[in-house]
Amino acid sequence: MALRILLLPLLGYRLLAVELTSSNTKPVVQEFQSVELSCIIKSTITPDPRIEWKKIRDGETSYVFFDNKMQGDFVTRAEILSRTSLVIKNTTRMDTATYRCEVAAPSDTKTIDEINIQLTVQVKPMTPRCTVPKAVPVGKTASLHCHENEGYPKSTYSWYRNSEPLSPDSRSNAKFHNSSYTLNPSTGTLVFHAVHKGDTGRYSCIATNDAGFAKCEEQEMEVYDLNIGGIIGGVLVVLAVLVLITLGICCAYRRGYFANSKEGGESYKTPAKPDGVNYIRTDDEGDFRHKSSFVI
Repeated sequence: MALRILLLPLLGYRLLAVELTSSNTKPVVQEFQSVELSCIIKSTITPDPRIEWKKIRDGETSYVFFDNKMQGDFVTRAEILSRTSLVIKNTTRMDTATYRCEVAAPSDTKTIDEINIQLTVQVKPMTPRCTVPKAVPVGKTASLHCHENEGYPKSTYSWYRNSEPLSPDSRSNAKFHNSSYTLNPSTGTLVFHAVHKGDTGRYSCIATNDAGFAKCEEQEMEVYDLNIGGIIGGVLVVLAVLVLITLGICCAYRRGYFANSKEGGESYKTPAKPDGVNYIRTDDEGDFRHKSSFVI
């Protein structure tokens, strides 16, 4: 009896305290769908408590529902359901955040309570960008890349050759036992350490997350034999041609083919005047020659 008397004040305090609960504190929804953020008043004696919703994203807090009306871009796509729960329509990736439901009940002993709802909006991957080398010589390294940055959560990647999936470990599948490659599902990178003829084929990549998947188009990679003998022969031919050209130029210089021609190449010079002859310049006759012995 004495214990019951001692507990009554505590029970009374609890009954007079506003208390919130939720049916789902971590809802997950795909982009462009609707979602309900559950906030339920479990107990209160205040007939008309004040309801507020806040959004917390990247360290910034903004109002969603305040002063009995929606705020910001939620005005046209959100509403209050059952007095306290929040319904967001046409969700976007920017709606991924923590939402805080706050209730103020002045008539209660504990006048304020709050509950946090962590909303995750999943986004389907976009078509990944795939890079596949067109031709690689036997024995060389080949790197294939696949990536997209729109999906949420982050995508994982799988590669296909001729529509058959490549195992993450080339040694785990007999079909690819001769291949020597490393596949990273997190980055989408496929690296062949030393390609062989059997690696020739059509390659494609699929990006996948919880919201869906997307695939890039197939691209052909050809593995060809490297003709070492042909390359050496080609280099020798080029060197021989260069030597012949050099010898021809040297012979031409020695034989004077590149010397300046004197015939017709020199500029005209006025003939030298013989000794003992003087010239008188006239406009009509040009130079008039007379001997020094001529006397007027």
